[in-house]
Amino acid sequence: MEWSFRTAEELIAAMRAGAVTSAELTDEAIARIEREDKTVNAICVPDFDRARAAARRADQARARGEDRPLLGVPVTVKESYDIAGLPTTWGMPPHRDHVPAEDAVQVSRLKAAGAVVLGKTNVPLGLQDIQSFNDIYGTTVNPWDHARTSGGSSGGSAAALASGFGALSIGSDIAGSLRTPAHFCGVYAHKPTLGLAAARGMVAPSEPAFPVDLDLAVVGPMARTARDLGLLLDVMAGPDPLTHGVAHRLALPPARHERLGDFRVLVIEEHPLIATAAAVRAGVNRVADALAEGGARVARHSSLLPDLTEAATVYMQLLISGSVARFPLGSPDRPSADDESLDAVRLRALAFSHRDWLEANNRREVHRHGWRQLFAEFDAVVCPSTPTPAFPHDHTPNPMRRRIDIDGVGYPYFDQLVWAGLATMPGLPATAVPAGRSPEDLPVGVQLIGPMFEDRTPLRLAELLERRIGGFRAPK
Repeated sequence: MEWSFRTAEELIAAMRAGAVTSAELTDEAIARIEREDKTVNAICVPDFDRARAAARRADQARARGEDRPLLGVPVTVKESYDIAGLPTTWGMPPHRDHVPAEDAVQVSRLKAAGAVVLGKTNVPLGLQDIQSFNDIYGTTVNPWDHARTSGGSSGGSAAALASGFGALSIGSDIAGSLRTPAHFCGVYAHKPTLGLAAARGMVAPSEPAFPVDLDLAVVGPMARTARDLGLLLDVMAGPDPLTHGVAHRLALPPARHERLGDFRVLVIEEHPLIATAAAVRAGVNRVADALAEGGARVARHSSLLPDLTEAATVYMQLLISGSVARFPLGSPDRPSADDESLDAVRLRALAFSHRDWLEANNRREVHRHGWRQLFAEFDAVVCPSTPTPAFPHDHTPNPMRRRIDIDGVGYPYFDQLVWAGLATMPGLPATAVPAGRSPEDLPVGVQLIGPMFEDRTPLRLAELLERRIGGFRAPK
């Protein structure tokens, strides 16, 4: 029997029933990677010997009567997480020999839950791109079309899942880095509420692995079904024991509703600052139709929605000023005073003072309050994760000079982040779900944005949608 594309839930049930062992699942996954990853290049740091040993231990534990949440399930981990004994480079050549001595907190949680780590997945240089390529590990391609990107920065993880290389993966997201690769590769991902899951050890190799509170970035699960996302989020959620004394779990509230017909959903397909490709709009409308047919209350407009232009501006200010603090650049060119483009916003943010940042942060709090008011009337917002299906590889060295083509019209490359930033800036949870295919047979998806710390609400909606419109299917 072929197990490569089975869900984590199915694998766990099969192991409990004695139909398969973790050792057999792990050997099959490794054989598949060795056979097919020469082309996809998703697994940049294999760890097969230790994976086989972990699988044997999982089988022995099950024979003793143990039954942990992920016992024996083969998984992958984004390269940016520390795994003791394996390189953590973030694709940066000066750090190609950096090998941490301790696991990231989320890797520790995976192992404690019984997961079998097959290896690490590829990323862009410094996690700073919407594609996954670097001079150490090369380029990860999209399993659906090798001439196109798998996305970034968790592109290796999304490509691995779409290729059947393990049932689950963990990634991170500050600019759609979970959601965009999921959308490009036709899989599921969940950007948790800011601060829900501890991130210690998901850190650039030039920095110490301290338990810092990240401003925008989160760590989160990726899978091939919505239920598997919830299974993995339950393992990941919770504060850092170094700052909270004990490794207790956060008690997330249950989903607001169990039935699709009880959900109140706002659907958005257009953004004032960038076009949305027809194929992506079709995916949004496919979801909207399924919601309406399932009895959900669907609205297309609401005065409660925070201003999308200002949201994108504040997001870019926080994103760029925070990024340049970690990865300093030279003195940027100053845009003219009357230039209000997002390119100009980004250039100005490169030179932000602490006072500038505080002003942007104060505007963020206004938006957070607006979202709280909106979620008193709605349970979720459906919108694109990014404006296009997967685009062709573009390795132009200066990404500020790249353009993103949207139905024949070019836009500044980083303007495509505005949809991702809609949930990131206020710290809201967002679940990326498949929503069909483009005319070129590329995956398209949507994100389901939910109320802060109510992660189970968009996850439940994703599960209900999966039953109505289908979910992941393997590339040809």
